[in-house]
Amino acid sequence: MIRKYFKKLPSDLKKMVSFAGRVALLNKTRAYLVGGCVRDLILGAKNFDLDIVVENNGIKFAQRLADFMEAKLTLHKKFATATLKFNDHKVDIATARSENYPAPASLPEIEPGSLKDDLARRDFTINAMAINITGKDFAGFVDFFAGRKDLLHKKIRVMHNLSFIDDPTRILRAIRFEQRLGFEIETNTLKCLKEAARKRMLEKVSKHRLRDELILMLKEDDPVKCLRRIQELADFRFINKRIYLSGKNYRFLKSIKKEVNWFRKLFLYKRKIDSWLVYFTALVEVLSEKEVGDLCDDLALPKSDKKRILSYKSIDPVFISRLKKKRNTPSTIFRLLEPLSYEVILLLRAKFCDKIINKSTENFLTIYDDIRVITNGEDLRRLGLGPGPVYQKIFSRVLNAKVDGLIKSRAEELRLIKKIVNEFK
Repeated sequence: MIRKYFKKLPSDLKKMVSFAGRVALLNKTRAYLVGGCVRDLILGAKNFDLDIVVENNGIKFAQRLADFMEAKLTLHKKFATATLKFNDHKVDIATARSENYPAPASLPEIEPGSLKDDLARRDFTINAMAINITGKDFAGFVDFFAGRKDLLHKKIRVMHNLSFIDDPTRILRAIRFEQRLGFEIETNTLKCLKEAARKRMLEKVSKHRLRDELILMLKEDDPVKCLRRIQELADFRFINKRIYLSGKNYRFLKSIKKEVNWFRKLFLYKRKIDSWLVYFTALVEVLSEKEVGDLCDDLALPKSDKKRILSYKSIDPVFISRLKKKRNTPSTIFRLLEPLSYEVILLLRAKFCDKIINKSTENFLTIYDDIRVITNGEDLRRLGLGPGPVYQKIFSRVLNAKVDGLIKSRAEELRLIKKIVNEFK
């Protein structure tokens, strides 16, 4: 019965699983698919990233498998793990291990263990199943903790009562899986979650770990449901005590979902937007610009992400009033919006739900954003103009004229440039 699930895998992943089984035999060990990929195989959900656990020496196994697959391999020898990448797939490989938490909310101490030990350290029963991919035992199903039963009954269940104390980020993961899968956090697990939330356990976790879990949540198809559930079960004090989902903020977040879907549908040819950043910026909107900047630093967000988030916070009423003017020229719209990221533009659309802003931003994304100047610095040098800041001023005027539809061809650009150059003489 388990074999039928493998039919859902792409052909290159089927090939990889077959090779992995052969490598396990050559290494005289056993290899298993584990965790979320087993859950998603059973549910029929699309998940083309796999996790493999090997009963001993996962590093040696990973090196041999990478040779078979001619795949890129990254080793993490300290943790006895490796990551194998090929085509658009990622395969995480680990040696079976057990773990112990020396203190609540701390990182675990890890040592080699059995397959059962490895599955027992997982967050929820639905993520603690395994499928043997080795030789004659291929497709053997391992379910020590009744995870398949919980899948059938759509339950999120922790492995033990101290799970949320050991690793409070499991609070966020429980909510994420509950909302993504349409499952229910079972009664005892919910009781344990609420107790950990009451003890403010999330506030004891490092900001970097919270960042990673929060971004995963905000990348979900409908993160707004997750955010509402966090407020219901735990609140947002682990980010900042002033964050609260009011009715107004909730409507803002719902509007973001609409705008993100709009962008993805119409602008597939543009760069992929970071939807998580749009939701995060809206979530922290109640904070001051300084508070947001400090939070970005605490979370160790990349400078490029911090810059985009703060560019939204710096937008003032004067900017908005200019953008709302009915008779803005295309070049005026271009000058206003061109410095902003796509994420900030979507935030403006979601925040104000204004017809003029929506039309201006749509025109910018559809028409103006793709307009480019054909002429270059060499053309200016041929006209006797030496390099300097004046180049930018000239090309800016040419671009504005082009956006306004006053010029179109290279010849028209050159005529305008000659006219501008004469003004400088």
